[in-house]
Amino acid sequence: MDKLTTGQCLCGAVSFRISGEFESFFLCHCGRCRKDSGSAHSANLFSSTAKITWVSGEETARQFRLPDSRHAKCFCTECGSALPFSQDGVLVVPAGSLDTPIGMRPTAHICVSSRADWDNDLASLDRIDGLPG
Repeated sequence: MDKLTTGQCLCGAVSFRISGEFESFFLCHCGRCRKDSGSAHSANLFSSTAKITWVSGEETARQFRLPDSRHAKCFCTECGSALPFSQDGVLVVPAGSLDTPIGMRPTAHICVSSRADWDNDLASLDRIDGLPG
């Protein structure tokens, strides 16, 4: 039986189900992924066999492909949240869009030579449960 994973965008306009297993989970530090995530890295799961079913809001999802590159991003036009997309026969799923546990740790940090200059030794920072007060 295939593993079933569910997810949605922040506003709930788009929801989806994924049946199948993920083969890899990469944290990408390239400049393009930093720009489209607004963070130190993107966190994406990849599968060549999993299938996506759009439960609601597929018409609200849009895809952007950076010309002359393999870089793409799918997002909700209502709230801007990252959403899954297929590229070259591979399903790419933003880890943060999932509501069910992933059941795997990241495979690797990639494009580390491109990481942000402030992305060094982040594990040593203070940890605060909730918002700073």
